[in-house]
Amino acid sequence: MAYSKVKYEDIKKLCNLVFKRFGFNEKESETITDVLLLSDLYGIESHGIQRLVKYYSEIKGGLININSEIKIVKETPVSAVLDAQAGMGQLVGEKAMNMAIEKAETSGIGMVVVRNSNHYGIAGYYARMAEKKGLLGISMTNSPAVIVPTFGKEAMLGTNPIAISMPAEPYPFLLDMSTSVVTRGKIEVYNKRQEPLPLGLGLNSEGEDTTDPGDILYNVPRKLGGGLLPLGGSKELTGGHKGYGFALAVEMFTAILSGGFTGNYVHLDGSDGSGTCHSFFAVNYGIFGDKKSIEDSFSKYLNELRDSKKAKGAVRIYTHGEKEIEAYNDKMKNGVSMNDITLKEINDICEYFDIQMSDYISKI
Repeated sequence: MAYSKVKYEDIKKLCNLVFKRFGFNEKESETITDVLLLSDLYGIESHGIQRLVKYYSEIKGGLININSEIKIVKETPVSAVLDAQAGMGQLVGEKAMNMAIEKAETSGIGMVVVRNSNHYGIAGYYARMAEKKGLLGISMTNSPAVIVPTFGKEAMLGTNPIAISMPAEPYPFLLDMSTSVVTRGKIEVYNKRQEPLPLGLGLNSEGEDTTDPGDILYNVPRKLGGGLLPLGGSKELTGGHKGYGFALAVEMFTAILSGGFTGNYVHLDGSDGSGTCHSFFAVNYGIFGDKKSIEDSFSKYLNELRDSKKAKGAVRIYTHGEKEIEAYNDKMKNGVSMNDITLKEINDICEYFDIQMSDYISKI
């Protein structure tokens, strides 16, 4: 499958315009675009611009309400519950994490949970919002069920990512991971590339290992059985029950605490939004001691990990967040790689809005 490189600023301008044509205002369009494209800059193709066609179809289908008004259901000095009213996930995500940050700066900790939302992009974006303010940031989201529980063959949990970020030198710490072996978006990428899945990623309708992306992308939405495997795979021997447990914990921190839908009730179509739930935590770790000493201690440990003895043939040990920062710097300088099928999908959306894509994007 062919890829082309485009300038970040070019695709950013086009993205902003497309979201404005959807009906979002200037600030909203910029927020959605920033979240979406950070994924591409970090080298996470599955959650970047290739998701534009998903938002296009969900807005046209009524799944996303562009005129929604976020409702505060309950609030305390350290917590809040928000109802997104079927709005765009990135917009409620930014508001919720900003609320958590404000509460943490005032009270030491802020915890905000959200119900009735939609896909919000990469969880790491929101965790880093807190990190950039000198706080410990955590964000989680559930999603439509696509993970099969250990010993099961029916998707019951979302890919349910967890992101944690904290200041450190020379790189901030950023763990951003799904609780499945891979995300559904990566299955979409394999499908676009017309490549078979590696064994160990998913199961077919009979609960058997599959290499066919269609067994996930076609079967799961139609409740035909099968799905992605949790971290650790299909067996307890390899720790699959641990990934299953992490996915379940995310459901608890998002759907259960917010009073929303668990992954097996989050839907892919309908007029009232998908029902996706999120959680956002910000912690001023100065409540535990001197902030500078805590940061220095963490930075020292991360550097010791990088400098520790390497396995035979290995040249480098990474800590979480390094690869993303390096990918970001490279792509800002040298351009973002885009799948040609994704470019065609974007062009189709542009034609719908009477936009000449070639006026904005030229291949490097």
